[in-house]
Amino acid sequence: MRSRVLGGASALLLLGACASPSASPSATAVLAKPPTGRIAVEGGKVWYQVCGKGTRTPLLVLHGGPGIPHDYLDNLAQLGDERPVIFYDQLGCGRSDRPDDPSLWTPERFSRELARVREVLGLKEVVLYGHSWGSILAVEYLTGAGGVDPAGVRGAILAGPALSMKRWVQDAQRLIDGLPAETAAAIREGEQTGATDSDAYQAATQVFYQHYVCRCDPWPQDVQDAMASMGEQVYLTLNGPSEFSVTGPIKSIDLTPRLSTLTLPLLFICGQYDEATPESTRYYASLAPKAQVVVVPDASHLANYDQPERYMSALRGWLDGNGL
Repeated sequence: MRSRVLGGASALLLLGACASPSASPSATAVLAKPPTGRIAVEGGKVWYQVCGKGTRTPLLVLHGGPGIPHDYLDNLAQLGDERPVIFYDQLGCGRSDRPDDPSLWTPERFSRELARVREVLGLKEVVLYGHSWGSILAVEYLTGAGGVDPAGVRGAILAGPALSMKRWVQDAQRLIDGLPAETAAAIREGEQTGATDSDAYQAATQVFYQHYVCRCDPWPQDVQDAMASMGEQVYLTLNGPSEFSVTGPIKSIDLTPRLSTLTLPLLFICGQYDEATPESTRYYASLAPKAQVVVVPDASHLANYDQPERYMSALRGWLDGNGL
């Protein structure tokens, strides 16, 4: 496992350079599809979008939340000059259907949904990009959750990873301690009393988000759009009321024992001030046999917007270095 802090374009040369890969048949297949559309999945239909005209291995983007649609990852479309970049809004949020059925919100069903998206779009070979909750979904899928066959995934990027919710909550509590005393107190009081809809609690959570989720001020429009069209039922059912108050069924998720079984190339990437902390990100990477780590300086959970040039350079460098 290799770990580094991204210091500039020169650091990327250390990843090595490969000969230009041949055109991917999956790129040809997905580029022949309509650039946007809807796919029937278990429980409804999901919206997708194909960006770019490059012919290298397609990148399939798994957004976070759960229930926060793809918009906040829109700038990953910059990679479309080399490969198709495919976004889809998972069921229950964004432009996809929003069935009123909490029984649908399970990692297993989302894993089958991912398999269905790949099938319909002809993505026999693909690189997965999973951010936050999307990192959980990626690992669940890669290890067969929901009875899926993940064959053909050539590599995976696990961004702002949340692979042990126990660690996630512990990290969040430590990060809260680093906030101004009155902010931390408001969060603690809301957690203890359950008054998470109070003005004081909501204001305090915004301070947390500004420190550890997205440090841009104001937040980019794409990020605001994602928050405005989130699927609250999905988020509240699976996660709970906030990033650091995890009361839903994902609170028991610990995927760390599965990481040693993943023999494909993995990139773990996070921000210096990420709520998915560099310490936890490095720990996850240490458990996987073919993992590399990038920590993006002066960035938080949405490092793709906090430091977009560094972030995209890191992704390109890893993809190039692995011939993807």
